[in-house]
Amino acid sequence: MDGSADLRSQLRGIVAQRMETDPAHDLAHLDRVWVNAQAIADHETDMPVLLAASYLHDLVNLPKDDPDRHLASRRSAADSESILGDLGYNQDQVRAIQHAIEAHSFSANITPETIEARILRDADRLDALGAIGVARNFSVSGALGRSLYDPADPFAESRPLDDLHFSLDHWKVKLLSLPDEMLTETGKQIAQQRIERMIRFLEEFAEEIGGTLPRSWVTR
Repeated sequence: MDGSADLRSQLRGIVAQRMETDPAHDLAHLDRVWVNAQAIADHETDMPVLLAASYLHDLVNLPKDDPDRHLASRRSAADSESILGDLGYNQDQVRAIQHAIEAHSFSANITPETIEARILRDADRLDALGAIGVARNFSVSGALGRSLYDPADPFAESRPLDDLHFSLDHWKVKLLSLPDEMLTETGKQIAQQRIERMIRFLEEFAEEIGGTLPRSWVTR
């Protein structure tokens, strides 16, 4: 049992058959999470565990506006057990993978207790940042029928933030603070690099709509 191309191919094939169409949580997302996870991993990481967790963490994917969204990671972990058994993972590995899957979710509020769980959480959150993060944010907001921004107050300088209605507000509500929440040093470094790209985008975005980016959006 190792992090071989064959095992990855098997995992990709399994999730490709089960995942529903979601532009932010599709097979390409899982591939990117695995790339991120490999960038963070070190010699102490159990790579087969991390590989499986990366590809099975969204096995059950509920929309962001679903009232049971916070249960999705637990359901994914439960559904992964039979898959992992068929792939030859032992019980200790299965438990480690299930914990990583459960703990990766922002809404589940479960503390990651292993290095693999911490890496998976960072790897998944990195996919919400940078150029990919910009694309995913607007894609998801469009699917949910949310406006790009409030034309009267794009950066919420005189109103409460409302990311249920305005896509741009979600940056300030959550995305721009993600680097401070990373659990690994490498994750923090990559996150900061990606945030800098997003800030440059915001500055150009503000200029194109006839405004300037408030300083409060740049400092954390």
